[in-house]
Amino acid sequence: MHNTDVGHPSDHVVAQGMAGSNRGVTLRFMAFALALLGAVVAPLSAVLAPQPGWIGLAGSTFLLGAIVTAIGMDRHYPHDRLGLANMISLLRMAMVSPLVLIIAMPGLLAEARLAWGVLGLAVVSLSLDGVDGFFARRQGLSSRFGARFDVEVDSLFALLLAVLAFQLDKAGAWVLILGLARYLFVAAGAIWPWLMADLPERFSRKAVCVIQIGVLIALLAPIVVAPVSLVLAGLASLLVAWSFAVDIVWLARRRA
Repeated sequence: MHNTDVGHPSDHVVAQGMAGSNRGVTLRFMAFALALLGAVVAPLSAVLAPQPGWIGLAGSTFLLGAIVTAIGMDRHYPHDRLGLANMISLLRMAMVSPLVLIIAMPGLLAEARLAWGVLGLAVVSLSLDGVDGFFARRQGLSSRFGARFDVEVDSLFALLLAVLAFQLDKAGAWVLILGLARYLFVAAGAIWPWLMADLPERFSRKAVCVIQIGVLIALLAPIVVAPVSLVLAGLASLLVAWSFAVDIVWLARRRA
């Protein structure tokens, strides 16, 4: 199942077996990635920074993500069709990748029109999250791989938005926790494997995730400044910390 929860990948496990090599689907995936590179990543990057070198940075970021995903798809995707869900997740990654240009050139968002445009793009990307889950279920193509792909796109999205919020002085360095929370949790799982056990569905976890990314997007708005930005980021950080604490306590009580 796909959803917007960037917190815990184990929350998305479905009863699908691991697949062997699925080269045809993987090749179609990469062909779609190349199409998105030309139709989405390059044009968006050109609007932000017309110089070829900067466009190449966004394109390389996207292609690296697509190649890593394709390797995982070839090894673990259990279906013989690519499916709209994976295509939508890849489209979202194409929309998110140009944000690296703003991080590399933070002065870009000084222009209000461009800042509002980036905010609109982020809203569209967030809106598409959840649509992919609908199509995965509708087409009977739900998979552990697809769910993980969706989570990784969300995680990258949140991380880039958090870095932008910090660069825009919307909050202190602590705002980065909104983008690093899941990565820190995964790193902790490498030390304490019991943290990687499957978690039950919890609506509040998904709601917190939507609030988390929604607040990060709102922080891009030129009109959202301190102290409002500090309050929004602070409340979102507290919610994220609370959500992780609930799951950690649940896992701790059930560890072997």
